[in-house]
Amino acid sequence: MRSQLVFDAGFKIENRFLLATTAMQATRKLHIGSTRTEDTVNMVLAEVANGTPVHGKLPEVTPPPAIDALLITPAA
Repeated sequence: MRSQLVFDAGFKIENRFLLATTAMQATRKLHIGSTRTEDTVNMVLAEVANGTPVHGKLPEVTPPPAIDALLITPAA
């Protein structure tokens, strides 16, 4: 089941956005036109869950910018 593959792969790449991005990029690189896309996605997720490198490197994660403190002034 794909939900189990996603769950297992989530232990290796905890950030869901990075997991989806990595799976998408690896699927695009590994997919062969004569096969079903679902099978390629399942293979990629299984390889991520096993810790097998499926494609080059993970995208760089940058923290969001700091939010300035909101200054509230009382009405006159």
